[in-house]
Amino acid sequence: MKKEIRLCLVYRDMWQSSGKYMPRVDQLVRVAKPIVEMGCFSRVETNGGGFEQICLLYGENPNKAVREWTQAFNDAGIQTQMLERGLNGIRMSPVPADVRQLMFKVKKKQGTDIARSFDGLNNPQNLELSFQYAKEGGMVAQGALSITHSPVHTVDYYIQLADQYIERGAEEICIKDMAGIGRPVSIGKMVKGIKERHPNVLVQYHGHSTPGFSVASSLEAARAGADIIDVGMEPLSWGTGHADLLTIHAMLKDAGFSLPDINTDAYMAARSMSQEFIDDFLGYYINPQNRYMNSLLIGPGLPGGMMGSLMADLERNLTSLNKWLKKNNKAPISQEDLLLKLFNEVEYAWPRLGYPPLVTPFSQYVKNVSLMNAINLVKGKERWAMIDENTWGMILGKSGQLLGELGDEIKTMASDQGREFYTGNPQDLYPNALDEFRGKMKTNNWDFGEDDEELLEYAMHPSQYEAYRSGQAKEAFKEDLAKRKAAKEAPAAPPTTTAAPAQPKDLTITVDGKPYKVTVDYGTATQSTAIPAPQPDVAPPASQNTNLESIIAPLEGKFLLTKDSSERPIQVGDQLKVGDKVAYIESMKVINAVTADKAGEIVEIVARHGSDIEEDDVIVRIK
Repeated sequence: MKKEIRLCLVYRDMWQSSGKYMPRVDQLVRVAKPIVEMGCFSRVETNGGGFEQICLLYGENPNKAVREWTQAFNDAGIQTQMLERGLNGIRMSPVPADVRQLMFKVKKKQGTDIARSFDGLNNPQNLELSFQYAKEGGMVAQGALSITHSPVHTVDYYIQLADQYIERGAEEICIKDMAGIGRPVSIGKMVKGIKERHPNVLVQYHGHSTPGFSVASSLEAARAGADIIDVGMEPLSWGTGHADLLTIHAMLKDAGFSLPDINTDAYMAARSMSQEFIDDFLGYYINPQNRYMNSLLIGPGLPGGMMGSLMADLERNLTSLNKWLKKNNKAPISQEDLLLKLFNEVEYAWPRLGYPPLVTPFSQYVKNVSLMNAINLVKGKERWAMIDENTWGMILGKSGQLLGELGDEIKTMASDQGREFYTGNPQDLYPNALDEFRGKMKTNNWDFGEDDEELLEYAMHPSQYEAYRSGQAKEAFKEDLAKRKAAKEAPAAPPTTTAAPAQPKDLTITVDGKPYKVTVDYGTATQSTAIPAPQPDVAPPASQNTNLESIIAPLEGKFLLTKDSSERPIQVGDQLKVGDKVAYIESMKVINAVTADKAGEIVEIVARHGSDIEEDDVIVRIK
């Protein structure tokens, strides 16, 4: 009798690995029908990861999206699965335990059956609560091994890690090869080793196709005893995505496995709809580079899931870098040149950062540091000049212990900056917060939603949720999409073309911990009024004083005087010492602290909180 093997369509990850956004809820509901009718899937990945933040970013209610999108699969008896990040839940930063617990309860009631939980450092301690909360909420607890290839990430390491996950409550194991760099034979050995120790534990293989190993890895995993293989489908298979359904299906059939046939008419309908979604608006957020496989990624091992954001970051930083090169009478470089420099720098920096598995969020941290290193090297500067606070948290053990040894230069920097290493339970650093968010929702007269789903959304994604509730997120997305469409349709437009006047906006800003409502009117003259906000203490003639020195922005992004309301912003008259924190720049999904590279008294604050800032723009002037 042929061995039965099952397939899972990772529809969410297909989009996230290709670009920034996903289909709207109306589009997801439409495509669910032909996916069901294809008749070959036992599971569909519907949500989790960046799904909900993406919904909020373009002004859509993610709770409505999950409920309506999962319904067709629930009705058809196809299991739905989500991806969650353990300590980080479904965001990029750590989440209080009570918020994590509520997430599993809500997601099950919204129609999600399986919680695929991974920890960016493969820390079993961080996942124990995920397994517990998933089962308490009625979900299947699947523990994901984040696969990477390094001297410390061996086959035996992963087999023993699966033992620890199962001991701590995992009911299933996923081999999560997020960069597709797991060597096929090694993947087979991992699956075989886990199955020999735990014959009744389901094993699911998830691999990205980026460097080209995933087809062979899928076959090795299947032959070694894997129960389910994750696949993508056109128009978003291959590239930074996943091996294609048709290829994997035909290969497994030929290898002697038993699996359902594919309804070709339904397949073509789902494929056609997905292409329609791309043509509608998503194509403006899919970099063509992400549609290609790239064996150069075998070296740096960056995951497919972050390649969409990586290419966007690269584009912005390349523009900024080439401005600097032109200003300094140097030849510009191409995107391909910068990408190759980044890959090479990841290979240098990754071991010195302790070999964190290159999976969200730590792949972003390694990429961000490596990109800043690469840019600084182009400029003739030293490495490690810009390490954001999130990355320092990883280095110091605030997300768990790194498997590899830190480089000597990193240890020296930590010592010189007076940073202390943490060896406790990372969850203890993030106290419960639901009561705080309940209070805020009551103050705003916001409904908690069915099964407290709106409360969860606010506690999980505070700033994005507020932008969604105010309508600012939808307007910002519409403006961004319009700009992208205009640029694509009229690339040769003269540079003097002016944008349509922006409309008045009401904003809320925080000054010294107190909120103020601000009306910004972009008319014939730009005005800003706030009542009763105090006027900023600036010295108008300061910019004309040639004896002043400037502290400039080390990178482009959104300028922030503080990262939360508990901090005191810098003020005119403050005395700065070298190394003092001046402000922050939010860039590449993390908040980077800007420190003073010279000492003096602040006489003018040039940059404005919340505004976009370019590299080398003046932040403050000092004397």
